[in-house]
Amino acid sequence: MSSSNPIYIENDDVRSFRENGYLLYHHPLLPAEKFSRLQSFFDQMLAQLPEGSRPEGMDVPHFAFPELFEWLFAEEVLDFVERFLGPDILLWSSHFLCKPPGKGMVVPWHEDSAYWGDSLKPHKVMTVWLAIDDSNVENGCMRVIPGTHHNGFSDYEGVTGEDKVFSTQIKKDQFDESKAVDLAIRAGECHLHDAKLIHGSNANKSNNRRCGYTMRYMPADCKFTRSENFSHAVYLARGKNLAGNEVADPTQRFESGANRWCGGPLSK
Repeated sequence: MSSSNPIYIENDDVRSFRENGYLLYHHPLLPAEKFSRLQSFFDQMLAQLPEGSRPEGMDVPHFAFPELFEWLFAEEVLDFVERFLGPDILLWSSHFLCKPPGKGMVVPWHEDSAYWGDSLKPHKVMTVWLAIDDSNVENGCMRVIPGTHHNGFSDYEGVTGEDKVFSTQIKKDQFDESKAVDLAIRAGECHLHDAKLIHGSNANKSNNRRCGYTMRYMPADCKFTRSENFSHAVYLARGKNLAGNEVADPTQRFESGANRWCGGPLSK
């Protein structure tokens, strides 16, 4: 089934994504009414966030809120993803990363795949970063180092400060920060990045909130290996389960990971 939402992706865009590791998409990913409902749903979630929990850390919220599959599995989104990954698609994860005005945290330079280790082979995850709010330089939009997804894993070091989302960052001698590109987009637009691409973002010191919904997909020939110390689940979004993964039910809460959206532990 395909949506009637137009997709403005050409073969050159796919080649650019594979070469550079990212792509800006300055078009609405979802119809206006459907996107507005996602914004409203997020605002309801944010209002439920327990006191003391940071809105940058709303990880895998679909474990606790299966309603999010209305958007994660939306035909408009999956038709878009299929242009890059092919017809057999798994959902790896999702994450609301919301930076409050004036006090949004720094996301240190990192590669997403470095945190997943041997749990996933091969690392072919593509993130669709959907802007819930306008995302710009002033409020801490995402920044990328083009082409670094070809380099393999980087070396990390500890980083201190309460304004950091992570406690580690890629060592400065591993990349050239002067080549960073700011990915500014309007609400409803998106950008893509390869999970091996070096990226991060500055603090939000503006008067405007900055929220993005990262929806992470991968080809269905990727294999997820479960761990006793890490509660996670993958979902078949479209096509065939080529690697024979154990897939979760999108109509049900994934209880063992359901508290992670509000800052709960990563392990059982």
